[in-house]
Amino acid sequence: MGTMWFSRAETSADIPIIRDINLAAFPTPAEADLVDSLRADPTAWIEGLSLVAADETGHPVGHALLTRCHIDTTPALCLAPCAVRPEQQRTGAGTAAIRAALAAARFLGERHVVVLGHPAYYPRFGFTRASNHGIGLTIDIPDDALMALSLDASHPLPSGTVHYAAAFGI
Repeated sequence: MGTMWFSRAETSADIPIIRDINLAAFPTPAEADLVDSLRADPTAWIEGLSLVAADETGHPVGHALLTRCHIDTTPALCLAPCAVRPEQQRTGAGTAAIRAALAAARFLGERHVVVLGHPAYYPRFGFTRASNHGIGLTIDIPDDALMALSLDASHPLPSGTVHYAAAFGI
């Protein structure tokens, strides 16, 4: 039987834990620093869209973050970074955090999400190749790495160039 994960919005007490999760999950501190920079950017940060997956004791082991970006001038969300402590990877913690983040975004009335990530992982959440919708970036990346998702079927994905928050450096 698998672990049951409980997802919730981050609290102020989670901030150092989220940093530790990102430091453990990635080979450099870049993602942990990115989260800190995004949290400090009022044009990018949206309260309630930083979600943790916690174990049965309530201790967070996974994290998913959605912040403001734009597809041309249309407001959208960027899913990044997503991280899980290495010893808890492949247990469903990341999936729980991402599903909770997408549900929270829908609840807030958000319509579109983009992710730059592993093309074999994100389709399970409904993401499809962004270029199929006329969505691209200003940098060269593998075509299948940029994906997009409409959270509201009555508002199809717009076409255009993704403009990330300044902290991404894109």
